[in-house]
Amino acid sequence: MHKLLPIALVLITACALPVCAKSLKTLKNKPGTSATPSGPLYASREDVMAIADDIAERRGLDPIWVHQILAQARFIPSVPRLMAPAPTGTVKNWKVYRSRFIDPVRIAAGVRFWQANHATLERAEKEYGVPAEIIVGIIGVETIYGKNMGNFRVLDALATLAFDFPASHPRAKERSAYFKGELEQFLSLTQRAGIDPLSLRGSYAGAMGLPQFMPTSWVNYAVDFDGDSRVDLFSSPADAIGSVASYFKAFNWQPGMPATYPVQLAPNADMDALLAPDILPTFSVARFQALGAQLDGPALQHTGPLALVELQNGGDPPQYVAGTENFYAITRYNWSSYYAMAVLELGQEVAAIVKGKTAP
Repeated sequence: MHKLLPIALVLITACALPVCAKSLKTLKNKPGTSATPSGPLYASREDVMAIADDIAERRGLDPIWVHQILAQARFIPSVPRLMAPAPTGTVKNWKVYRSRFIDPVRIAAGVRFWQANHATLERAEKEYGVPAEIIVGIIGVETIYGKNMGNFRVLDALATLAFDFPASHPRAKERSAYFKGELEQFLSLTQRAGIDPLSLRGSYAGAMGLPQFMPTSWVNYAVDFDGDSRVDLFSSPADAIGSVASYFKAFNWQPGMPATYPVQLAPNADMDALLAPDILPTFSVARFQALGAQLDGPALQHTGPLALVELQNGGDPPQYVAGTENFYAITRYNWSSYYAMAVLELGQEVAAIVKGKTAP
């Protein structure tokens, strides 16, 4: 993925860590094995070695082990470049973005995934209230159903972003602190499980497995959904399905609520007011319409807040949808309205074929 905007930081619960630690003991990482070009070892950085003592003390880890592991972490030159903000003046283009994820290959893979795991998807929907098409959309956008889980050593990616986050980023200090927390979580998780932290591979942001969970999300939301007493997001589709559903339930997914509604804008629509909250649902149906965002059909009966979601199309006119609290929940997985729309539309395309509404 991603590709990644921040997954929400959450404190570790007292009962979550032992479950995840146990699960990692038998974890087999299955991304590709191609090497990622890397730079110098962090062993030469006195500031990093000093931080190792702080990590060990805060997490209750063996300080010798923490030093040994961080000394083997390497700076990856490509990672800061991947995290750098887009150049000023870059125009977003939903049609181009959509074409990257809604394509025949990914849709066909999604159909196979759904058919192979239909009973598990039904169980997840029943237990967590999250529709199968949302879960299928997430895993498809993230990793093409496990085909591309990332080839960066997780330790290297997290260390690079923790200690060398690009200073040009407008939120560099905040993002560096976030990744330091994820690095600590990763070290804590692997040390307590007795697994080699050098062995796991993931995205350039340190996300892992079919659903691309960050370490904190793994600890807090990953579940053993196949009943084998361990959580394996790399090779257990059932655990990945249950964990995605668990994540959305934690972020207040509301069963039965659509994620979006169609919207038409009146010629005199107050766009400044409508777009001011960005994608945070803020407006009642009455206020939404008073500002010029016109709804019809089931949308008029919606009882929760709405947001006007703008999808720019380069030099062409933008598209708009009314986003609900469930749309906002999808953006808690990746903080992008374009990402959320790709998840929704991929899931819908796959569901239409699985349910016999369109030809494969």
